[in-house]
Amino acid sequence: MIMVMIQSITGTLVQALMTGMIFAKLSRPKKRAETLMFSRNAAICLRDGALCLMFRIGDMRSSHLIEAHVRGMVVRRRVTREGEVLPLDNQDVNFGFDNGTDRLLIIWPVIVIHKIDKTSPFWRMSKADLDRENFELIIVLEGTIESTGMTTQARTSYLPGEILWGQRLERLVTFQREDGEYQVDYSRFENTVPVDTPIVSAKELAAMHPDSDSDSEEAEFTLMRADSIQTSDTEDGEELLLPEGSTVIRMSDMRNGSKK
Repeated sequence: MIMVMIQSITGTLVQALMTGMIFAKLSRPKKRAETLMFSRNAAICLRDGALCLMFRIGDMRSSHLIEAHVRGMVVRRRVTREGEVLPLDNQDVNFGFDNGTDRLLIIWPVIVIHKIDKTSPFWRMSKADLDRENFELIIVLEGTIESTGMTTQARTSYLPGEILWGQRLERLVTFQREDGEYQVDYSRFENTVPVDTPIVSAKELAAMHPDSDSDSEEAEFTLMRADSIQTSDTEDGEELLLPEGSTVIRMSDMRNGSKK
């Protein structure tokens, strides 16, 4: 009877110990979050005629997250109309919640895009305002681990100095014709390239084109390089030859510090 009791108690302790170790192993999804990469800098440039804020997310594991989605918020100081000071006021940043583009399939590094529209906290912000602002853009990526079915979360944030105006994230994925496969070059994960971008705010940019709908997918906006503008000689001097319906914008207001 004594041996049976000792065996029963020992078996119960061993089973409880093994169950606790397995549960502790499965309840630590933070290790999975360490393999999720965010670009060091975010960028603001034109995408389909509208100013957009974008950053890159990459997954270093072969087992992908299920139902991964991203959300963001801007935290900054705000004073209400009644004079109340809110030191940590939160404002959501829409990364495509309405149309489902915030749902990510991270089988290769993807670029998350936020279109700066009237509901965006960056709607009235120009390049000069960005340099003076004091805020923090917090990004949260959530998803389900494929092997365990548990939820994991990874977070990062961007300060105004880490948001590059007039830059675009460099492309990483290239197609190899030799073997018919796609190759991802993670050495260029942080690289950006300069592009022609207005330095005015999205609100001012929309005011320059009152006939175009900023919320429409058919809205078009084109930046013309100096070497592509045609001129003709007239009695008063040279005259620009622009397409019908074009709007002339001073390039000193549009280009990043250039007076061309």
